[in-house]
Amino acid sequence: VRYQVEPGEWVEAYLLKPLEVSEPRPGVAVFHSTVAHSILQPAGLEGRPEMAFGLKLARRGYVALCPRNYLWPTNHEIQAQQQAQRFLERHPRCKGMARMLADARLTIDLLASLPEVDVRRLGSVGHSLGAKEVLYLAAFDERVKVTISSEGGIGTRFSNWDAPWYLGPDIGGEDFPREHHELLALAAPRPFLLVGDDSADGDLSWPFIEAVLPLAQLYGSPLPVGLFNHRQGHAVPPLAERRIAEWFDRYL
Repeated sequence: VRYQVEPGEWVEAYLLKPLEVSEPRPGVAVFHSTVAHSILQPAGLEGRPEMAFGLKLARRGYVALCPRNYLWPTNHEIQAQQQAQRFLERHPRCKGMARMLADARLTIDLLASLPEVDVRRLGSVGHSLGAKEVLYLAAFDERVKVTISSEGGIGTRFSNWDAPWYLGPDIGGEDFPREHHELLALAAPRPFLLVGDDSADGDLSWPFIEAVLPLAQLYGSPLPVGLFNHRQGHAVPPLAERRIAEWFDRYL
């Protein structure tokens, strides 16, 4: 599918559905990682099979929409620096992450508009670059009921959050007052699973999870927020695939 995100700016996406849909199904926004083939990855058309989140979800009965990130002008070409510069020149008061968030929310708009999708059961999942997108989407779109963020580097010092296509160099200052446990707090009490491998995320990410657990007192029940560290590299091994499927099946 192809749709316009702002005047003159178009995005392509793959929409994957079960072969038979007799009643509205859960819908999931699936965000690809930093690979040259962009949306072909989650659709299962190119790249490592374990990264084909959209295809696997459709086979499990979900409707999956897999949009191309704005840093890719085509499905097979990333131009991070150039595309970020184009966006920031048009919107100098914005962050690159604001564009990703706006696009992600539009993905949810499109999912919610489909007659095959149950608007009460919307989720999101992403790996690496895509994991960053779902973190912000979880915080700023209450329609997303379940989120799985795999290896995005939740801390602002854990990966390249200072890149212009994310938050920019300002976050590197000692006086920068924000951290991403605040986004987890905004997402609560909706289920959120952080998947790591002791690379971008892992044991070092636990303080971010721990920081929001006291919110359970506010909501009157334990928060469905967790960290799963598979310790097998910046990938999605079978153990992580099963945990991701179980999380969606349980909460969505």
